[in-house]
Amino acid sequence: MLVRATVEAPVDTPADTVAVGIFEGKRIPHDVDGGALQALLDAGEAKPAFKHLAVTHAAGKRWILVGLGDRDAFTAERARVAAAAVHARSKEIGTAVLCWELPHRLGDDEAGGFVEGTVLASYRFTAFKTDDAARTAPTLTELIVSDHESRVVAVDRAAVLARAQNATRELQDRPANDLTPMALGEFALTLADAHEHVTASVEGRAEIVARGMGAFAAVAQGTDVEPALITLRYEPPEARGPLVALVGKAVTHDTGGLSIKPAGSMHRMKFDMSGGGAVLGAVQAIAQLALPVRILAVVGSTENTINGSAMKPGDIVTAMNGLTVEVDNTDAEGRLVLADCLTHARALGAERLVDIATLTGGVVTALGSTYAGVFANDEEWFGAVDAAGARSGERLWRLPLDPEYADRVKGRYADLTNSPEDKKAHPISGAEFLHRFAGDTPWAHLDIAGVGWDLGKPWAAKGGSGFGVRLLVALAQAQAGA
Repeated sequence: MLVRATVEAPVDTPADTVAVGIFEGKRIPHDVDGGALQALLDAGEAKPAFKHLAVTHAAGKRWILVGLGDRDAFTAERARVAAAAVHARSKEIGTAVLCWELPHRLGDDEAGGFVEGTVLASYRFTAFKTDDAARTAPTLTELIVSDHESRVVAVDRAAVLARAQNATRELQDRPANDLTPMALGEFALTLADAHEHVTASVEGRAEIVARGMGAFAAVAQGTDVEPALITLRYEPPEARGPLVALVGKAVTHDTGGLSIKPAGSMHRMKFDMSGGGAVLGAVQAIAQLALPVRILAVVGSTENTINGSAMKPGDIVTAMNGLTVEVDNTDAEGRLVLADCLTHARALGAERLVDIATLTGGVVTALGSTYAGVFANDEEWFGAVDAAGARSGERLWRLPLDPEYADRVKGRYADLTNSPEDKKAHPISGAEFLHRFAGDTPWAHLDIAGVGWDLGKPWAAKGGSGFGVRLLVALAQAQAGA
């Protein structure tokens, strides 16, 4: 979909359909055909109630009037939701070119929300559809954003973010027999080839073992599919600020290993690579936006399956930093992968750390699909990450770290256990485990198990959500002072 901003009046654009938002207590700002749109509002067919839709024809175009509710309550997320509602109606009426007439005096984030909601709502995963009609259904080809002032920067930025988020969603939605760890590595290499200041490397099982990544290697030993340690750097000449490491868990399928998961939910475990996918999507957007920031991305990717060599409950492994770990639950594998990836990032000079992972079912119970859980060892860094979540609309809720929780991950026969036996405070236990590998580097851990897929939002109801892409880009922007 082509996305562009214009200062032309909507009626003068090549759009066949124009969307006009209506706030409570406001009239139509720029009417056509002697008041055709206000007449629809006055008649009660159009309403300012949030998401209410009405369609009419005037001045040679279709017009969709959508309620935006209370102006004081309007946010970028409400813009995304309204845009998704308009996109759905536009699709029903065969729109090819849609123009959004922005309400007056919107902020850039709110203006960008209309773009993000439209582009995200347009996402469809059809790679494995054989029905030609399903693969070639009519789609919106162009989105035009009209305002009195130039919105080029905000509109272009929002389009980059939404496309990167959709790229992550496509990675998430691919089945595990297609998106193997090495296929994810190929995506990273292609990404690097497409951007001047991005470099990438992909290492396999032998290199992972040679690096002393015994925790990561233990998870990977249960599959014949080659694992991948994916490392990217983005360092443009004008980069400033600390080296920020984005660390993602990318388990492309998680059976739980010998601590096997229930069969009824296992088909969704292709989404266990969502954190790594978000890191790659964020790097894509950061590079396209040419942010003057230094980024290191580390993605640990493997399957967690079962063969004759699979790790067993009770095994003891040695992580890259020398700590030994009792594997008391093979379904607590993500923290084993991340532990070595965090150590790897620190060894490469990371000055700030964010890891993102679908780590625990416990965070779903605690927070559902509204917030991701966040933990941090540094107040200033937490503030930066939390602010990025607020700005991006990918909201975070802080959960505690505490010495009593840290004691729970001490091992009986080794330094650490990957899963305390009583299962209490499971998201916190996972975070405290990772805390041991972050050391004194400012670090935040995002547990996105509740928001990674089937988000239930109008712009991402089912399948991969791409959660984390916008947040990580907002964090990079803040570090760059942009």
